[in-house]
Amino acid sequence: MNSPESIVGGVESPLSSLRKILRAILAFGMIGSLTELILLKHSEDVYQWIPLVLLGVGLPVLAWQGARGSVLSLRLLRWLMCAFVAAGIAGVYYHFQGSAEFKLESQPQLAGMELLWAAIRVKAPPLLAPGSMVQLGLLGLAYTYKHPALKRSPRKGE
Repeated sequence: MNSPESIVGGVESPLSSLRKILRAILAFGMIGSLTELILLKHSEDVYQWIPLVLLGVGLPVLAWQGARGSVLSLRLLRWLMCAFVAAGIAGVYYHFQGSAEFKLESQPQLAGMELLWAAIRVKAPPLLAPGSMVQLGLLGLAYTYKHPALKRSPRKGE
């Protein structure tokens, strides 16, 4: 059975080409994020290790999936991308919490919306920086969406 991403007449389909581009962008984004986190010494506590570990595990899984195209590597990549999204959302929360604590040290009278806006404007930790993990996760999920490898090996009961 031919998949929509098969090679027809010696020419790669546009969907297959797009999937390769998504994988390359994902790899570059993961390498860049991991490098930046290492250079910033993003390892003070256990929560700061989460993106480092996810990126460190995600890169070889992405390489494995690109090289082998197995269903197992694809499913593992999909789960990791969901973890990227969750970690990014949690990271925004932790960055906000850190920013709010920082602002309260210098201005203990802040509360409510004043505290919210003051914490958002703090430069360190950057509030939306963990959003890059969300973006990478969504990019990875787009890469795995309706991947032809999933059609080759259906789950039991399907």
